[in-house]
This record gives sequence, structure tokens and C-alpha cells, in this order.
Amino acid sequence: QVQLVGSGGGLVQAGGSLRLSCTASGRSFSTDDMGWFRQAPGKEREFVADITWNGGRQNYADSVKGRFTVSRDNTKNTMYLQMNSLKPEDTAVYFCAAQRSSRYGSNGYRYWGQGTQVTVSS
Repeated sequence: QVQLVGSGGGLVQAGGSLRLSCTASGRSFSTDDMGWFRQAPGKEREFVADITWNGGRQNYADSVKGRFTVSRDNTKNTMYLQMNSLKPEDTAVYFCAAQRSSRYGSNGYRYWGQGTQVTVSS
């Protein structure tokens, strides 16, 4: 059974930092692109960042560019999201995803984690 388990969320003050992790089990994703998304209360899920299978290229939403960094360690089957200079508007449930494919829609992924809550207080 394939699982993506997100962790590292929590409550932090504005200007603080958190590092999210997404660890996969059940199969290796070392040849698959992976990504992070978030969903704030009352809003649609939105793209945050993604990373190619070998970590060679990353993309970021404009709202997090320069503050967030996505990385991965294929030896640990884990992807990370380092979040710095956090703002209250970053408050959301953060989801990780693996195996990007057009068959799942625009910027669609086959596998999704359960989500981890990030709350930034002002």
C-alpha cells in the first residue's frame, strides 16, 4: 500500500520558520516529480512548490517565492518544504503529492498525503 505521510506542521508566530517533511512508503518515488499544495479554510487547494525527480529543478508559487524551499532526499524517499518568514496568510493545511501526470489533470498527481496543519499567528 502506497502512503505519503506529511509531518512537521504546527503553530508558529509570524516571521518564524517550519520544515515540513513528506515520507513515502510502499514504493520508491525516486523517478517521479513531487509537489506541495495547500488549502486554507474556505479556499480552493493551491499549488505551492514542486521538484523534479532528481531535484534538478524547482518551481514555486509567486506568493512563497524567496521564502520557501523545496528539496528531496531520494535515499530516504522523503521530500521537504523549508518555510521561512512565515506570514498569517500561509496558514493552511499543506499536502504533499507524488507522481505528476497529465492523466490526473493540469498539475495533477496520482498520490496524495493526508495533510498537515500549519498555523501562523500575527
